[in-house]
Amino acid sequence: MELRQQALRVLSLPEPADKAAAARALHEAADGLPLDTQATLPEPAGLPGRPALPRLVPHTSLPRRSPFTPEGRAALLHAIAHIELNAIDLALDAVWRFAGMPALYYRDWLRVASEEALHFTLLREHLLAMGWDYGRFDAHDGLWSMTWRTRHDVVARMALVPRTLEARGLDATPPLQAKLAKAGDERAVAILDIILRDEVGHVAVGNRWYRWLCERQGLDPVSHYARLVREHQAPRLRPPFNRSAREQAGFTAEELAELERLP
Repeated sequence: MELRQQALRVLSLPEPADKAAAARALHEAADGLPLDTQATLPEPAGLPGRPALPRLVPHTSLPRRSPFTPEGRAALLHAIAHIELNAIDLALDAVWRFAGMPALYYRDWLRVASEEALHFTLLREHLLAMGWDYGRFDAHDGLWSMTWRTRHDVVARMALVPRTLEARGLDATPPLQAKLAKAGDERAVAILDIILRDEVGHVAVGNRWYRWLCERQGLDPVSHYARLVREHQAPRLRPPFNRSAREQAGFTAEELAELERLP
């Protein structure tokens, strides 16, 4: 089967462990699969495939999670695992949904899906070692909601999912690691080291293709980004920003200055 069709098949899988394993296997097999960059694929019902649990609730309904109790730390790591599972979905969706991009675009996002699958797997294994499992705590649907709202516009998708929502992880991870280190969870800190390293690259993929699309369409990346934030009601980003990680991920000095000027 063609690569983008395979990505859609994996996106449709409901069981998280199956999806993570299939995403990594698809990336490993990608060089041997045909790639049709021009095909417009029909969208099946029920995307993305999801398990019966966790229950999805408004983010305002989720309790604050303290890493200094066993259950609180498990809930916190569960929330991160949920983000990583959703990140597999958004990467696979970027592969199958948008036709007419260069071949490298699809291979970039397939690599992202594979790395997100590794992150989810590492976190789930750590949760299991703690006596919990994915699905035990409620979760929210914010990352996929924006993925869905930008399904008709690849420029908006690149602007508002990887380089906005995912980029928040660059800012949040170091303080979270400090709390987990204080709680004595060295394994969680080590897993977040891997996630932060890879997420710099994932945000860089979003930045690269956002700028490529803006250049192709004659758009100014900074002013168009502000317009997309308004049109799609993207969440406002709050400082402090991890400037070093954001610079590594390809944010320009002008873009960082604009972020810091936001109310």
